[in-house]
Amino acid sequence: MLLSITSTHRPATDLSYLLHKNPVRVHETELSFGSALVFYPEVSEARTTAALVLDVDPVALVRGKGQGEGLLDQYVNDRPYVASSFLSVAIAKALRNALNGSSKERPDLAATAIPLRAHVLPLPVRGSRDLVTALFQPLGYDVGVEDIPLDETLGYLGPEWAHSPYVSLTLSGTVRLSELLSHLYVLIPVLDSKKHYFVDRQEIEKLIDKGGSWLAAHPARELIATRYLRQQRTWAREALTRLAEDDAIDDVLEETARIEAAGEAAPTPATRPKPESTDDADAAAFPAPRKDAAEEALEQPIRLHDLRLDTVAAIVADSGARRVVDLGCGSGKLLARLMKVKHLSAIVGVDVSMASLAMAARRLRLDRLPPRQRERITLLQGALTYRDRRIEDHDAIALVEVIEHLEIDRLRAMERAVFEHAHPALVVVTTPNVEYNVRFPGLAPGTLRHADHRFEWTRHEFLTWAESVADRHGYRVELSGLGEADVDVGSPSQMAVFRLIGVT
Repeated sequence: MLLSITSTHRPATDLSYLLHKNPVRVHETELSFGSALVFYPEVSEARTTAALVLDVDPVALVRGKGQGEGLLDQYVNDRPYVASSFLSVAIAKALRNALNGSSKERPDLAATAIPLRAHVLPLPVRGSRDLVTALFQPLGYDVGVEDIPLDETLGYLGPEWAHSPYVSLTLSGTVRLSELLSHLYVLIPVLDSKKHYFVDRQEIEKLIDKGGSWLAAHPARELIATRYLRQQRTWAREALTRLAEDDAIDDVLEETARIEAAGEAAPTPATRPKPESTDDADAAAFPAPRKDAAEEALEQPIRLHDLRLDTVAAIVADSGARRVVDLGCGSGKLLARLMKVKHLSAIVGVDVSMASLAMAARRLRLDRLPPRQRERITLLQGALTYRDRRIEDHDAIALVEVIEHLEIDRLRAMERAVFEHAHPALVVVTTPNVEYNVRFPGLAPGTLRHADHRFEWTRHEFLTWAESVADRHGYRVELSGLGEADVDVGSPSQMAVFRLIGVT
């Protein structure tokens, strides 16, 4: 079975950055039922095509490896040769980063709709050919469907052999690559109406995760949910109810953005939340990270503030974490992004400032969220430099532009609270690169970006600190720049991603 994706967005070679696959070689991903190969049949700045070919082991299917509901129980069947749930699994494994919409080298392009063409061959359609158009056309595609005829000599077997259930599907449209892949991931098994594995309630989470951004508004959403969930109508109703609640979140966040753009006044005391307070009486003695407008205005021409938040949210989403903490959450801009990550079951914002927590509650419109979604969010008052048992059972912790607000002699206390006591599988830390400050117009030499910053590190200083923390606490760490890199002074911001050794 074959899936090809063609880009004509110049330079079309950027498709390789979105797919995280170098065009000069063949990429193989081992799967439980075979292997997936990704390669590039054509590469040029005007047009680049990537192909995903799935090689399924038919003997393993019958002998139990990967066998499940809907699989035929003989050696001769169509499963190794047609686009099915096998292809969806291959997309999720071999093109995981592209499916999640993340691209380290081209983050802006990953979030941009570009001209794309997808070709799936052969695709089984259990039902009318009109079903293909009904599923893909509302998503904005030009849909081409061509029948793949069976051998005419099979006609003597009866009318049921007169027409092949297989088609060649071509989709053309201007969409984000992640959207195209999510549409294929969900709708190919819907058209096939079979799955190669046993279907349980976990399929609801998969459907919400991959279809959450578009399925609730699809005119055929009931049919899609029912066929994707193998005719389990109770599960389909549950999935659609949860998708409707997610839509309510998006409406709330969009309204918040409009209100903020119009300059609405700060929240009154009556609208402020009552976050849980830390048990440590000394918490107020340490200043809250103040992410005010001055620093954001300085960095606005290079969109650094949004880039940091989008990148960290994508890393958390891609990690598979389900419970995440934003330490020093401020007014909740990262929390708002994390709310859109469907598989996160618990999102915690911690800040020492009650005023910041009130702003976060206002930004998220906590009083208007559906109950199921409101339960995902918790705002806590707490200090970054003290152990906090309330966050010690979480999978990921983010500290976005936080550490530079601490006195440098308090960093070791923060390190113990986060890396030793909380000890999550993932920690993401961002901080300014002081070397880049000379590139900001109007910033005097030797001046820090924010009056509340206690320090700003060079790239070497940040590397030394990050590696020492990783060594002491059993993590491996990867460092990267955020924003366009200057040949002399590097990127404007820098990021360290710590992953616990032994945790995949």
